[in-house]
Amino acid sequence: MKIVCVDDEPLLLDTVVALCKKLPQKNEVITFTRARKALEWFEKNKADIALLDIEIPDLDGLTLAAGIKVKSPNTAIIFLTGYSQYAVDAFKVRASGYILKPIKYDRLAEEIEYALKNTPHIDTEKRVVIKTFCQFEVFIDGRIVTFSREKSKEMLAYLVDRQGYGIKRQQLAGILFEDVPYDRNIQKQLDVIMRSMRDTLKTHDALDIVEVNRGYIRIAPEKVDCDLYRFFEGDTNTINSYRGEYMSEYSWASLTEAYLYRKKMDIGSAN
Repeated sequence: MKIVCVDDEPLLLDTVVALCKKLPQKNEVITFTRARKALEWFEKNKADIALLDIEIPDLDGLTLAAGIKVKSPNTAIIFLTGYSQYAVDAFKVRASGYILKPIKYDRLAEEIEYALKNTPHIDTEKRVVIKTFCQFEVFIDGRIVTFSREKSKEMLAYLVDRQGYGIKRQQLAGILFEDVPYDRNIQKQLDVIMRSMRDTLKTHDALDIVEVNRGYIRIAPEKVDCDLYRFFEGDTNTINSYRGEYMSEYSWASLTEAYLYRKKMDIGSAN
């Protein structure tokens, strides 16, 4: 098992290395006192676990974690910090664990064991990776996709939510513009949004993940790796990684969020 530890305190790094050496797994521990150096390392390397301080002078740990997830999606993130108020933000970047300093062996071993068992595996053979748990993000070839229009991103998010089922333009307009009547003006706005979304995907040579046929538009689920789809396929690690939030920036996502929560509770009860 390969572990990366990042903290600007050399004494703490020495402590973590010593604790990792006691773990039952055979471990290689790589340490950094600067976050940017760690991020550079991940350009060409992968790790099973990343133990990150949150308050690092050159780049905060939350930003570092997000960067690591882009470069090495299957690396489990565990934060080491003296401040409990960061817990909510930590899980927004898909952290597997959170340990308050001073670090104790039992706690470290527990969090690493949990992370190894419950971090969902992302199929890196697929170019397009879509994250729906917590907030919606799209990654193509390991890099986050930036949409020029927020509504274009929301349009793609809703297509993902429909899990491959097609939707007509008028219905899609009803989601994006809620109760606004579907008139000529809305049709034009929808055209602009759809063109912008398709142009963004085309720029990344990924236009094939969205299909338009006989007035219906849909996502092609088989062409993307998505946590939502892995959840419904019964992937245990993905199910365990779901923490109750789903595309939290979109009000229409609340129905799926409630269903995911109930489904996870039902699975937990059955086990």
